[in-house]
Amino acid sequence: MALLVIASCQLMVVLDITIVNIALPQIQRSLDFSTTSLSWVVNAYTLTFGGLLLLGGRVGDILGRRRVFVFGVLLFVLASLLGGLAQNAGQLLAARALQGVGGAIASPTALSLVSTTFREGPERNRAFGVFAAVSAGGGAIGLLAGGVLVEWLNWRWVLFVNVPIGLLIALATPRWIRESERHPGHFDITGALTSTVGMVLLVYGFIRAAQDGWRDALTLVSFAAAVVVLAGFILIERRSRQPITPLHMFADRNRAGTYGIMLCLAAAIFGMFFFLTLFVQNVLEFSPLQAGLAFLPVSAVIAIGAGLASRFLPTYGPKPFMVLGAILAAAGLAWLTLTDVHSTYAGSVLGPMLVFSLGMGMEFVSLTLMALSNVSTRETGAASGLLNATQQVGGSLGLSILVTMYGTASTNEAEKQVPLFLQQATPAERLRFERTGQLPKPWSDEILTAGVSAAFIMAAIFTAVAALIALIVIQVRPSDLERLKGGAGPGPM
Repeated sequence: MALLVIASCQLMVVLDITIVNIALPQIQRSLDFSTTSLSWVVNAYTLTFGGLLLLGGRVGDILGRRRVFVFGVLLFVLASLLGGLAQNAGQLLAARALQGVGGAIASPTALSLVSTTFREGPERNRAFGVFAAVSAGGGAIGLLAGGVLVEWLNWRWVLFVNVPIGLLIALATPRWIRESERHPGHFDITGALTSTVGMVLLVYGFIRAAQDGWRDALTLVSFAAAVVVLAGFILIERRSRQPITPLHMFADRNRAGTYGIMLCLAAAIFGMFFFLTLFVQNVLEFSPLQAGLAFLPVSAVIAIGAGLASRFLPTYGPKPFMVLGAILAAAGLAWLTLTDVHSTYAGSVLGPMLVFSLGMGMEFVSLTLMALSNVSTRETGAASGLLNATQQVGGSLGLSILVTMYGTASTNEAEKQVPLFLQQATPAERLRFERTGQLPKPWSDEILTAGVSAAFIMAAIFTAVAALIALIVIQVRPSDLERLKGGAGPGPM
């Protein structure tokens, strides 16, 4: 029951990253977002989530993980309610950012509760396997749930649905989860703020570049400010007695490599869900429910990959699954670059999506175990927060880079398609184009598909880099295998 409560919270938090993806076309029409600015509906959540996860993990260590867990869930519920009631783009983005704050408090304490609730060895391996499968598969479940809610109700219910779920989790937590020991310390507020602001500026720079070009003054100012703020963040962390990001954790090559791999893979999985959602709804003309069902196999295959990794990790260690998982993910994304306006779901989308999902299932279990290996009990919150932070920050930063690739490629394709449209358009179609700036089908499909293919090329490069990191950096010691089998092994660092 404790694992059910913890996993349900993680599912709710992860699910909310993608549940809005299915609703994006409807949100775009309802609140007047452009295609490139639409990514802020995802990024407003993931940036505050990723930027504050480290602080959330530290808060749980100091104040007690159970009470902090409940507070984060209730804050998430409140933000979801406000987001569902939003009447304009600004209100929605503010609510999504507040959701990220709630998720940043709840999620790292959830992972820490797994470490402190279950004994090291097979029991904890299975618990991590469930947690990792939920973390990786929650995205696909979110797409299905979003499709059902948008099809039967409207886009607001992808946010309202969190309210009853979150309240049930908050009520069940005191009954099934015991409070953790408190550890003395202080909160690194300055570190949390500078890391979040720096990442927001960096992501804004990439999205601005997609809209206005790399020579735009505000784009350059945003990048310069991001470098200054993030450099300040590193200086603050080096001088802090209890930093929000314990830099000594990067001294372990396996843990540092794990964070690098997660950064790359998160960029790829965020991009896959975002762009495939647009493709199947706009080009293949799937309804929201059909689009959600189209992603349902992803969850099943991720669970299979996670199960295989959990089963054989004690025998082979995490490195083979890290390398193979990243290679499979790269192969799936490379396959997706071949999609065009004549592609079908069964012929061009399903196969590569399943290959990608199998690799990601293997990866998430291995990365979770490796990131928390050899970490002292007092720092499990910081370590789990850092792993989650790299996932969310990697997803936000990666998505912004992929949106930039999409924007550049689609702009270049538009320069080809507009003259072709004008040659064949009726006077009424030309007038509509002059008024809206939007091309009708099939020209709009050509533009979107060109942008999506370019984004998938970059996503495949991200996963290839992850495979190289796993191959070159990760080293599994005999003591690591002994611990995975339930043996004593060496003590925490």
